[in-house]
Amino acid sequence: MRHLFCCLLLMPLVANAQIYRWTDAEGRVHFSATPREGAEQVTVKPQVVDRDEATREREARTAKFYDARRQEQEAEDNRAAQAREQQQKKCGELREKRDQLTHSGPFYHLDERGERQYYTDAEIESFRSKLDGDLARACN
Repeated sequence: MRHLFCCLLLMPLVANAQIYRWTDAEGRVHFSATPREGAEQVTVKPQVVDRDEATREREARTAKFYDARRQEQEAEDNRAAQAREQQQKKCGELREKRDQLTHSGPFYHLDERGERQYYTDAEIESFRSKLDGDLARACN
């Protein structure tokens, strides 16, 4: 990270650097960033890369593929978040039912005549163990 930061700081200096060319006594051409006697300044133009049609199409297809993949990933993340929300809601409901079963008074249901039929302790314990199993499967 430090190297990248240093490179970014030095980029303007490199971009504005002057290049000098000179020929030595043996006829060899040299280039340098420092001027010398008899050296001439060289203008360096950046190379412009003109991509052909096939390359532009390939880049467009690649970009389209990555965009589609990103959208698929976002949709999957949303589905997973919704599934987690539903799971948490279900766990909350199961815990609430278990708490009611543990801490509430006598439990009953209404029969065909509308009269209360109270559950026995064994039936309540059976409901509680079923809720415990459901909680263990759904919420762990």
